Amino acid sequence: MSDIIDVQTNDQKAEDLKAIGWVSYALHLIVALGAVIPGAQPGAALLIVALVIDLVKKGDAEGTWQANHFSWRIRTVIWAGVLYVVTSPLWLLLVVPGMIAWGLISIWFLYRIVRGMVAMNKSQAVDA
Repeated sequence: MSDIIDVQTNDQKAEDLKAIGWVSYALHLIVALGAVIPGAQPGAALLIVALVIDLVKKGDAEGTWQANHFSWRIRTVIWAGVLYVVTSPLWLLLVVPGMIAWGLISIWFLYRIVRGMVAMNKSQAVDA
């Protein structure tokens, strides 16, 4: 009896990780655009799904240029969350300072996602 072992090549693994990365970036982009465009809030659920994907698949990317992208997206979400929480008291003072702060954070979030997507398109790590 012969056992057939399905060994995934490094090229296939790299392509699978890249596909997962694009899905994650797409989810992040939808959330980022929703944060920047007034009235278009897709909700935090998509962001949580993308974050879980990144956390689960990060280990599979260890030792590849794509590991950098998983860390990049995770750090972006964590920093954005911290910044939103830290600036949330501004909404209690007046609406305008809260809107300005959250608008700037949303633009920064969008910038980080687009920057990561550009690097992914070039099959390169994101320069920190």
